[in-house]
Amino acid sequence: MLLAGKIRIIGGQWRSRLLQFSDDKLLRPTPDRVRETLFNWLGQDLAGMRCLDLFAGSGALGFEAASRGAKQVTMVEQNIKAVRNLRNTIEKLDAAQVKLEHADARVFLAGNFERYDIIFVDPPYASGLAAEVLPLLPEKLEKNGLIYVESSDKLLQESNWSIWKQGRASHVHYCLLTLNFNG
Repeated sequence: MLLAGKIRIIGGQWRSRLLQFSDDKLLRPTPDRVRETLFNWLGQDLAGMRCLDLFAGSGALGFEAASRGAKQVTMVEQNIKAVRNLRNTIEKLDAAQVKLEHADARVFLAGNFERYDIIFVDPPYASGLAAEVLPLLPEKLEKNGLIYVESSDKLLQESNWSIWKQGRASHVHYCLLTLNFNG
């Protein structure tokens, strides 16, 4: 079992590296088992992909993507303590492909015109932010892009999205969404 405030990268060039994150009750890193399943779904090699980690928090999802060869990972985080830890981790790993934005995810999305292959949406569970940002994401997604959503409740099917894969581990519900072109 890992110490509180630490996550382990499970694959890629930084495999087994322990990363520290701020001890904040709102930060809830994606569990190892869930990350392992997610990256089995996505594939072990993300070479050339552009990823957006909208609610970066501990950085578990973004650093995992970068470790597996993502060309660019943009992390968005509003908590200043978390931002400081993410910045330190980027420096320690010499992760030039990781870009950090200190911003509210909604504000970032409104002013950002880039497109991504994979967008990670894992906000604090009780915030309602996942449902709030999902309608903003179709224009941010590359053709055949995927959205990963994690929450404490099962995601209800929305007209814009199709659930491609989904799972549950204890109280964590997670799924990969594709854009529904019929919606």
